[in-house]
Amino acid sequence: MEKSPLVEKVLFKIARQWIAGDTMDDALQSARQANKNGMNAILNKLGEHMVSKPKINQTVDEYLTLVSNLRKAKVTGGLSIKPTQVGLALGTKECSKNLETIIEQALQDLAFVWIDMESSEYTSDTFAIYLSLFEKYERLGIVIQANLKRTQKDLEMLLRKGAKIRLVKGAYHESPKNAYRTRHDVDENYKKLMKRLFDDANEFAIATHDSKLIKMAINLSRKHERKFEFQMLKGIRDELKPTLVKDGFAVAEYIPYGTNWLPYSIRRLKERKRNILLLGSSFIHSHRV
Repeated sequence: MEKSPLVEKVLFKIARQWIAGDTMDDALQSARQANKNGMNAILNKLGEHMVSKPKINQTVDEYLTLVSNLRKAKVTGGLSIKPTQVGLALGTKECSKNLETIIEQALQDLAFVWIDMESSEYTSDTFAIYLSLFEKYERLGIVIQANLKRTQKDLEMLLRKGAKIRLVKGAYHESPKNAYRTRHDVDENYKKLMKRLFDDANEFAIATHDSKLIKMAINLSRKHERKFEFQMLKGIRDELKPTLVKDGFAVAEYIPYGTNWLPYSIRRLKERKRNILLLGSSFIHSHRV
């Protein structure tokens, strides 16, 4: 269903909380601010499900320029890339080739690369691409989603490979056959997966805005000496991020940018009711006189 101009306008005002802006310069400015606040920056060019070869090539070029500009701007952090924006719709070979081009450049500029996870139809292909590239490139991470029923098994496989893992709740609409549908079930699975990460993971990220899960991660970190970081969206939990940094935890801010903000923003709002409340709180706070 097409969004009315008024609805889009309202959504854009909300979306501005977590999106740096339309341009790469906007993203770099946000990234520098994140670094200034003691956090790493993870930049993502908005867009997905691309099937046009010229559009895909344009996106790859944009990421190559972004990596170069991160170094020039002395930004600490890296990129997060969706496989379907760099060719997965055309096949795993095309996607892998394009990702490798970006990773090669990132390696030269000391930037870390995360391969984002999308809906479950792409999960197996994304893992296959990641593991193939991870054999050659150490500074490469993969995302797992707590809402998917298959993730426990996937995590065990990734741990055996020494993968670098980001744990998220999951933002895509999935069938009950593939995914847990209630917040309670997703949270319980998240806890179980997080415990496994603290038990055996090599390097990982806890990506959540949920206070209970963050507290649990803090408690687990006191029992296990592990290299990990908290990752949160730009504009959400801004009151908590400085506290975590001050307490000595590594924190990274996920910073999307670009004009294709609508599908991403709607997904974020649908993800969990809690996100809407957190966003509303951040939005009101930032507009107080």
